[in-house]
Amino acid sequence: MTSSFSAELISCRNVSVVHGTGPAQVSALLDIDLAVRPGERLALHGASGSGKTTLLHVLGGLLVPTRGVVSWQGEPLSTLDAAGRGRARAAGIAFVFQSSNLLPTFTAFENVAFAAAARSRTDDLDRRAIGPEELLGLVGLDGKLDALPAELSGGEAQRVALARALAQRPQLLLCDEPTGHLDSDTGIRVLDLIDALQAEFGFAQVTATHDADVVARYPRDLALRDGRVLAAEVSA
Repeated sequence: MTSSFSAELISCRNVSVVHGTGPAQVSALLDIDLAVRPGERLALHGASGSGKTTLLHVLGGLLVPTRGVVSWQGEPLSTLDAAGRGRARAAGIAFVFQSSNLLPTFTAFENVAFAAAARSRTDDLDRRAIGPEELLGLVGLDGKLDALPAELSGGEAQRVALARALAQRPQLLLCDEPTGHLDSDTGIRVLDLIDALQAEFGFAQVTATHDADVVARYPRDLALRDGRVLAAEVSA
């Protein structure tokens, strides 16, 4: 791995996302500069409409910026076509969304197995592949292998979503309001689990939230308003 890889896992340089033209033009992001290093934990915070989700989608290659460059492991991501960005995601970027987004006709085991089978990267053979059953055990759901999403509580479904993300052996985990649909106690348990898994597997993590209590859990945070960066802080 080169020194540039160790310095920055993913970065945005002068990234803007603009929708529409003329009087109807709306800027979702404006001149964002951001770098995330391997293993780093970062919170994006701001009110609804501040640009948090848009920035996550840009980082994950789901959205191409109007201007600027996104780089993944030192290589351009934003200039790739859809297939190329998909291959980059398969090489180490995983999402956990506000809603678990599980396949409704698949069991918990099948949801995780599907993600594991879809992972196409083979150039990191030193990283051990973990099977769906073991992953579900890691998130405390070894007794729910055959449960359909409709049979799971909100917290259980979100834990399956975490196991599904881990099945991709990510180097970067992007979480969009992962506790937004959960009660406070369940939300804390899910956040504790994400932190424990991050400590064990060492992936970088970027979480979008509007909750100050969630932000306080992160050593670094980036405040957004109307698509602009207000402040970037590192906890002592």
